[in-house]
Amino acid sequence: MKTRFCRLSGGPEDEEIYREAGAIIREGGLVAFPTETVYGLGGNGLSGASSAKIYAAKGRPSDNPLILHIAGMEELPALVSDIPDAAKRLAEAFWPGPMTLIFRKSSLVPPETTGGLDTVAVRMPSHPAAQRFIRAAGVPIAAPSANLSGRPSPTTAKHVREDLDGRIDMILDGGPADIGLESTIIDVTEETPVILRPGYIGREALETLLGKVELDRAVFAEPAQGVKPKAPGMKYRHYAPKAEMTLVEGAFAAEAILKEAAASARAGRRTGILCSEETKDRYSPLAEELGAEGFSLKLFCAGRRSDPESIAHRLFGLLRQFDEDGIEVVWAESFDEGGIGTAVMNRLRKAAGYRIMRT
Repeated sequence: MKTRFCRLSGGPEDEEIYREAGAIIREGGLVAFPTETVYGLGGNGLSGASSAKIYAAKGRPSDNPLILHIAGMEELPALVSDIPDAAKRLAEAFWPGPMTLIFRKSSLVPPETTGGLDTVAVRMPSHPAAQRFIRAAGVPIAAPSANLSGRPSPTTAKHVREDLDGRIDMILDGGPADIGLESTIIDVTEETPVILRPGYIGREALETLLGKVELDRAVFAEPAQGVKPKAPGMKYRHYAPKAEMTLVEGAFAAEAILKEAAASARAGRRTGILCSEETKDRYSPLAEELGAEGFSLKLFCAGRRSDPESIAHRLFGLLRQFDEDGIEVVWAESFDEGGIGTAVMNRLRKAAGYRIMRT
């Protein structure tokens, strides 16, 4: 398959591109498109065959549910069996935006789209290109992140092309994603809403609006085997670079990273350290020392601890950079939880395959 790559200008001249993309969706094809969070891989959410194509293109397990993307609230009632009061309040406050809600599904949504579950995940993205694309398609768009399963989610069209060129019909290039982490997922089918995946919208903002909101235990630890995931990213290893990555937590994390990174580099393994702007100078002398000895240690700065959004924005790109640079071992700092920091740490734990060193 030849994948068409279309760069969007943001103006009316893009209209023909959107018409073609919409037609591809209605004919059962797949189109990657930008959102404010990450790039999505879109198919017709009302077609079981299209959802099956998405799973095949990504190499994704078919029990890992997809998210339906809509462009307006008028599209929601046909997709769900009921809209709880909490969902109405959340939608009014945060849609369009980086929030996905889990509802009881209607019979219109095929089981292939929901991973066989009786619930459906729905999101209304705010990115103008995503909105125009969904409206051009005229159907809800089933879309996971536009990457090969297990790889870091794509925040640029270049990332999408690296993973899916030749596997899908079209890639819409709308520039880098603004946020860089996937949406917050909230299950509103229970009496107390539950955050299944943390994202840009933090628990604090949700509790200000709703009162009590629970956080699923899988946010912090590997989920139990045999449990069917209600939302994407809950069951399988995600965001993983090829390198063996260890997340280092605790008061003496920097000391432990210096020791372990020196040992792995001197053992002849190409080693990386994921650090922050505030701490990178602690590691620079070791990198220079090892370089003079003929060993490889590279620093990857995630951003400023004082600005966790900068870390979220750069994280997936850095996870991909490890692979591009041939890094074999990564020692990663941990970051403060709370707000988007909870989402950052959730992604880092998954990227490390829950390999964590506590100091």
